[in-house]
Amino acid sequence: MTRESEWLSDPKAMRALAHPARLLILNKLVSGVTATATEVAEIAGITPSAASYHLRMLAKYGFVEDAPPRGDGRERLWKAVDRSLAVGVLPDDQPDVRAAKNLLIKVFRDEANREAERALAHHAQESEEWREAIRFSRTIIRVDAAEMAGIYGEIEKLLEPYIARYRDERSAPLGARVAEAQVSLFPHVARTPPGIPTEDHDRPG
Repeated sequence: MTRESEWLSDPKAMRALAHPARLLILNKLVSGVTATATEVAEIAGITPSAASYHLRMLAKYGFVEDAPPRGDGRERLWKAVDRSLAVGVLPDDQPDVRAAKNLLIKVFRDEANREAERALAHHAQESEEWREAIRFSRTIIRVDAAEMAGIYGEIEKLLEPYIARYRDERSAPLGARVAEAQVSLFPHVARTPPGIPTEDHDRPG
């Protein structure tokens, strides 16, 4: 059984999350680790004080929370809240909600693209085993809305046992790494044809 996603609808919460540094911090924590402000500051490329502020903002809107302390407990540890988040645009969304959703989806997609670009740039440095496992694909399908929703449900079920926050290093195979599966399902929107140029500018001179 896949875990139910919580659909975001609070525009203030979505705008709070739609910040590149906060998204980087949350992405780190949802991999199942706990971290201090100093540790996530290095990942986000910000100062520890700025990281503390961003963590408090994420906590304010229910994205992260305090984690059990380590050692002497002097450092404040953070972890991601145990819930799956989703964003979907609905026909009856109010303008402020629609704007916040569009912004958050764009930030999500931009960061996902950057993550894929980093993986592609590092592809040659990976071992042969990992190079053979990495996939970048695009498949054009013909479906109705119910079929497309069903495809996503099947993908969710397939990914469920591997979600990093629920599968710790002890239960994963030796050599397992944090990886990412990016899934986008959407109907094509008709493009406006650019038309035929009046002059052949690409013809050799």
